[in-house]
Amino acid sequence: MKIGIIGAGNIGGNLTRRLTSLGHEVSVANSRGPETLSALAEETGATPVTVADAARGAEIVVVTVPLKNVPDLPAGLFDGAAEGFAVIDTGNYYPKQRDGRIAAIEDEGLTESRWTQNHLGHPVVKAFNGTYADDILDKPRPAGAPDRIAVPVAGDDEAAKKAVRDLIDELGFDTVDAGGIDESWRQQPDTPVYGLRVGVAAVTQALAEASPERTADFRG
Repeated sequence: MKIGIIGAGNIGGNLTRRLTSLGHEVSVANSRGPETLSALAEETGATPVTVADAARGAEIVVVTVPLKNVPDLPAGLFDGAAEGFAVIDTGNYYPKQRDGRIAAIEDEGLTESRWTQNHLGHPVVKAFNGTYADDILDKPRPAGAPDRIAVPVAGDDEAAKKAVRDLIDELGFDTVDAGGIDESWRQQPDTPVYGLRVGVAAVTQALAEASPERTADFRG
């Protein structure tokens, strides 16, 4: 599968490592330019590209950049992507720590991923936002293993969600359907499931126990 990754930080870098090891054709981009990704490319065999070219031909595109930088992504980002492509959004809203206050999220009640989806102009599937980056390398387990971690996945496009869940399964993790994008608050920072390293039953319970009220630490 051809996969584009926009953002080469902890999550993007480790997804690049795992996905190339599984035989996928990965293009990876960051805000500083492909020349800064030579070490990652040499390590993994991924192709460093500009952000504008990251989605070209891709069946799945991973957007893993700070939330505040989403509006700065180039217009026509998905021009040339494969027909029926899916977009994974790994983002979180950290108003105090990084992103500043975003009124549409706090005053209008948009979920983080709905806000991101509106800016991108394409449906997104929220996944990996509460996953420790090191776990992508260290915690994969075969299907059926008692210690296999489950990842919550939210999205409105069922075909895209299935493609993402299948990829996560290939990466060595179970998934739990967390509902549509407007339900994705259940996996935002400081909810019971955020950062939880447990299986399907416990993740399902944690999603059910979430409150839509943002805690003070995650309000601007």
